[in-house]
This record gives sequence, C-alpha cells and structure tokens, in this order.
Amino acid sequence: MKRDKVSVLLIDNHPVVLDGLKAVLETFDHIEVVGTASLAQIGLEVGRRTLPQVTLMDINMPKLSGIDAIELFRRELPETRIVMLSMHDSREYISSSIMRGAVGYILKDVSTDEVVCAIETVAAGGTYFSSGVRDILVADKIQKEVDPLTPRERRILGLIVAGRSNREIAEELQITPATAETHRKNLKKKLGITTTAGLIRYALDHGIATATV
Repeated sequence: MKRDKVSVLLIDNHPVVLDGLKAVLETFDHIEVVGTASLAQIGLEVGRRTLPQVTLMDINMPKLSGIDAIELFRRELPETRIVMLSMHDSREYISSSIMRGAVGYILKDVSTDEVVCAIETVAAGGTYFSSGVRDILVADKIQKEVDPLTPRERRILGLIVAGRSNREIAEELQITPATAETHRKNLKKKLGITTTAGLIRYALDHGIATATV
C-alpha cells in the first residue's frame, strides 16, 4: 500500500537539535516523524518497530558513531534511506559516510526547506548533498584525476601504512623525527584528512600500500 506521507526517523544526541527538528518537520503535512532517538543503538531499535523510509542521523554520538551505525542500518533496515546530518564538512566524514551506504549528507546550518528537500529527494530514490558538501565532492572528483602526491609524499605515506613511527620514518629517510612529523601533518593538511586512520584509508583506496616503500 502506498504511503501518503514520508516516514522519518531522527537520531541525534543533542536534545535541542532533536526536539527542534522534530517540531519543525511536523509542520509539514507530507512528513511524519515516526520516532526519535539520542543514540544510534536506540535508533536501530526504534527503526525496527517503525520501518522509516528515511533516517536522519548525526555523526558524533557516544558509544556508536553515526558513520559506524550506517552498516547496521543497511543490514537490518535495508529499505530505509540514510541521510547524515552533521555540523562537520570534513572530507573524511563525508567519504566514509558515502562508502558505508549513506545516500545523503547535509550540514546542520542548512535551512528547513533544504532539510525537507533532502528528505523528499532520498525518499524518491535519489541522493542529496548540501551545497558545501557538493563542493567537496566535486573537488575530490577533480583531484582523483591527478595524483596530488609527490613521489616522496607517496613513500612517506607508504611508511605510515606500514606502521612506522616518526623515528623509524626519520631513520629510513635520513631526516629528523621532527621533520617526519611535519611531513605527516602536511600530508593530512594536503589531503584534508584529520587522523592517521584516515591517511591509511586514503592510501588503501588509492593503491598506496606498504609495497611502495
């Protein structure tokens, strides 16, 4: 039976955001908020009962992050379309969310109309990314066409993937540990990545493994 309304599940550990978003969305006749949760695990339980068409989920939550929860939702609630709702426009967060199965990513500072547009779009089978996120995705697409790393940077990244410490990298390249740390920081800045785990994921995605060393 065809549903007249788009059913939506909201997951966010900030009560003000959760309550405010729920109140706003309930003013739209074609949207029905079928549940709310402050933790991803609780959201999954609510989702099993309500079977929402769209789930709006925050990224930064205790115990289980929104990104890590995506795969659980995709496995247990394959019909729900997941849109990440975050204050972070981190390239790492965006790419990780997409790779895990999210079909949308919107920033918390967007207008109510844009949130509703995202819900409508993904419920209809499309994908939706807010303007700031789209800019990053376009930049990534262009960047992938040209290797952004120099041969030396690729070698350093390969050493990082191999689990080498700054001291070990310094010995390998005959530089100081401080210089090795600077190289590590510059790699993160150049690639728009904030963590060593993110660097390793980037290396694996782009075929830069320990063999490059």
